[in-house]
Amino acid sequence: MRKEISTTHAPAAIGPYSQAVEKAGMLFCSGQLPMVPETGQLIVDDIQKATRQALNNLIAIVEAAGYSRADIVKVNVYVKNMADFAAINEIYAQFFTDTKPARALVEVAEIPKSAPIEIECVAVK
Repeated sequence: MRKEISTTHAPAAIGPYSQAVEKAGMLFCSGQLPMVPETGQLIVDDIQKATRQALNNLIAIVEAAGYSRADIVKVNVYVKNMADFAAINEIYAQFFTDTKPARALVEVAEIPKSAPIEIECVAVK
C-alpha cells in the first residue's frame, strides 16, 4: 500500500508533490530546502545554518513516517556552490554519527526559491 507522509514540522510542499511517500517498507523523501516551517523563512546567508535546517526538515519527515535516522540508507545533497563542501560536511556529520548512509553531493545551477542547498533521502525499515 502506498502512503503519503505529511507533517507540519517541515515546510509544506511548494508544488504538486508529497513531503514523502512510503511503500513496501521504503520511504522516499522529497528534497528539503533550508526553510523554517513555522515562519516560512528561507535561510540563505549561512550554509551551515541552511544545512542544519534542511536536515532538521528532512529528519522531521522521516520521524513523522515512523522511521529513524538509522533507517536512512541514501542521501542526495544538491548545492549551488561546491566550495561549501567542507562546511556542509561539518553539519552533516553531526546528524549521522553512528550510521552513515550512502550519499551523493553535487553542485547544481539552480535550486527552487534560489536556496543554497536541498537535501533528500531514502529510508528503509
